[in-house]
Amino acid sequence: MKVVVGSKNPVKIEAVRLAFQTVWPKTNWNVSGIDVASGVSHQPMSSDEAIRGAENRARNAMAQADADYGVGMEGGFQRVGEHGFSMGWTVVADRRGNTGIGASLHTLMPPQMVGMLESGMELGAVDDKMFGRTNSKQGEGFIGLMTNGLITRTTAYRDGVIAALSRFLHLELFDI
Repeated sequence: MKVVVGSKNPVKIEAVRLAFQTVWPKTNWNVSGIDVASGVSHQPMSSDEAIRGAENRARNAMAQADADYGVGMEGGFQRVGEHGFSMGWTVVADRRGNTGIGASLHTLMPPQMVGMLESGMELGAVDDKMFGRTNSKQGEGFIGLMTNGLITRTTAYRDGVIAALSRFLHLELFDI
């Protein structure tokens, strides 16, 4: 079965591969990534915007690659009261028009980082500046940096993909 991820980021591709393999271990999965547009800002500033971007990536990837499943992932920011949280949203779409949505865990952001995001910086650039890294968004990312590697960006995204795939494990519940 062919799965295409709407990104060439190796962290996201590996997370999708691990998730599909975990959910359906007896299926042979061919997982690849392609660059597609999200149709949203480079740094989504709400869960609504991040979900929209992830869905656009999933559908655009599936259409361009003629895949069985398209997966879009979009990092997002959400303000809840006085706190800012980082999370990754995932949308999985299949050929039949079914769509699953899931998210990685929501992680509290330091106020200085929230201010940098709200001033227009993308989270990857904020991470690199605050932690003295280069291209951390294709490595440990915010979650890995904040947890000192105890939770990796790959495992956090894998869990978000599994959450999105839960829809496909119980399609009958969505047809009620």
